[in-house]
Amino acid sequence: MRQTSPHSDLLDDIRRSGYYPELVADVIDLALAGEEVVAHLLQPETTFDDAEVRRHLTALVLTPRRLLVAHVDDQVVDGALTALASTEAVPLRELRSVVLTQGFTDPAAHGGSRRRDLTMSLGWGAVQRLDLEPAGCADPSCEADHGLTGAATPDDLVVRVSAEAEGEAALAVAVTFARSLSAATSRA
Repeated sequence: MRQTSPHSDLLDDIRRSGYYPELVADVIDLALAGEEVVAHLLQPETTFDDAEVRRHLTALVLTPRRLLVAHVDDQVVDGALTALASTEAVPLRELRSVVLTQGFTDPAAHGGSRRRDLTMSLGWGAVQRLDLEPAGCADPSCEADHGLTGAATPDDLVVRVSAEAEGEAALAVAVTFARSLSAATSRA
């Protein structure tokens, strides 16, 4: 039986994704800076925009001390297809929240129910979403400008994996990654 490491498993999954595997591996290798890979999750996405097909890959790579987030996107610049790759390295001690939202079929029979999807919402304070709306008052005849009211919500990263869309195997990989990330952040 062949022994594999989390790093070789990551490289195998990058190759299997088929989305610029050498480029993606190089981008992640640069961000890893020699650190050990503990776990990873690749989330490929294809979108259609004005009859154009665009591909995107999000890679989450967990190391003993950091969470690496890589995004690679197709871009058309001056009529030529290019790729834009960015990485962010978040120290585990900086992760403020890991929210795992799970959907199940037949919840009354939990022993027989099946997990159908997993959404991971990760927050480390880098991005805030502002939802604003006009403020008002209780007087229905008031025409004064009361400014704006709203809420600021952390919005660093949300990844959803669905058994229906990506398959049972992809969902199992996402659950394994979520378990590893939860364990790592409990120690940070």
